[in-house]
Amino acid sequence: MKKIFLILILSLLASSNLFAENLNWFFNKWLSENGHHQYLNEQGSHNLNIKIKNKALSATNIAYHSNPNRDTLIYYLWKYSYRDRSQHLKEFKPTNSSYDFKFNLIEDKYVKKQMKTKGILSYLYYQDGQVLIDEFSPKEQLGEFLNNETKFYSMSMGKSVTSYLVGHAICEGYIDGVDARVNDWPIIKDSLYHDQKLINFLNMNTGDQKYIDEFKDGTSKLGPYEDEDIATTMRFHFNKQNTKKSKEIYNYNGFVTQLILNYMKFKIGEDYDKFYSKVFNDKIKIKNSIRYGYTSFKEHFGNGHPNIMATRFDYLRIAKAMMDDYQNNTCVGKYLKEIHKRRIPKKYNENKNEPEYNRTKSYGGQFHMDYPGLKDKVIFGMGGYGGNAILIDMENSRILVVNSLHYNNGKYKYNVKKLLIDPIKKGK
Repeated sequence: MKKIFLILILSLLASSNLFAENLNWFFNKWLSENGHHQYLNEQGSHNLNIKIKNKALSATNIAYHSNPNRDTLIYYLWKYSYRDRSQHLKEFKPTNSSYDFKFNLIEDKYVKKQMKTKGILSYLYYQDGQVLIDEFSPKEQLGEFLNNETKFYSMSMGKSVTSYLVGHAICEGYIDGVDARVNDWPIIKDSLYHDQKLINFLNMNTGDQKYIDEFKDGTSKLGPYEDEDIATTMRFHFNKQNTKKSKEIYNYNGFVTQLILNYMKFKIGEDYDKFYSKVFNDKIKIKNSIRYGYTSFKEHFGNGHPNIMATRFDYLRIAKAMMDDYQNNTCVGKYLKEIHKRRIPKKYNENKNEPEYNRTKSYGGQFHMDYPGLKDKVIFGMGGYGGNAILIDMENSRILVVNSLHYNNGKYKYNVKKLLIDPIKKGK
């Protein structure tokens, strides 16, 4: 038995090392093909001092508490933005003319100063119909690898985009409303999620905290649900275990958003691609292709994933479309007002486990709400790993889009008050 176990361990290590070697090969190839020859040796391998704690697994994310050097950031920028993700992200191309922004640029010296030392890749500030601040990371930091077609990856900001899609699905008649009971989806039958109202999923208070605790563990008690379809996760972690709903409290996790997305796809059916095009092409008017996620399983098993890749200005287009709907009181705008009205207090371990850029007082419909220092303002916030943040002042026409590679409580902690809160509060 011990011999078999040892063979399995060695096999896993070998496959992990092979995976890491393959990543290195593709990374070196990307450096070469994009003219970054100063980072390559004559043999074609890179000469960067990349420090990854778990080299066998090639580390999925930058560890929150780490303070990586520039060389390591370059590697992770490639890993997040440029490596081939076609196995888990579908490409959706624009078909219509895009929305073009007006510019009236001003210089913000503090933004420039922060971007010289932090992990911020892009900073955009929009106010009253114009882009006022448009900044990339300086060339000597990470700017030499960036342009307006660079796609920035996020799972958590995709949660808010999923909610926006739900609003359209309701307005198109596919879903009855936020109080509709999710009792017609066989895939979640006999689980704690069955027959709950959609608003519980949107507010992440389905009572699943006994089974998912992403703050405490840094992951989930379910295991790697991110890589599984809904049917597999339900079969192994919910249906067979006779799971029971607990008290309805805010419990931030990615699995609930996977459920929302796949339930929406179930309700829309074969029209989903047309529906997606209607939102992103006709409403948002994206300029570049975006990528959205799926697991490597069949669609009817629930293989949709809410991760997203989009360019900096397409993120701004998404945010502006939300703001326009809200201000014009469209059907989707009424949905956004409803989820704001139905928001719930976080009160999760006094909210200290969330990074500062997400540390709001309430949560509604997959958006962070009620930011400290922004009292009496209707702010819809999106936040993602690494310091990614989008704040939308629905009533005062102000939007901030920050794409960031790394954020922590040390060297890479950017000033949330001055970069996020003050511009939304005071304007420019």
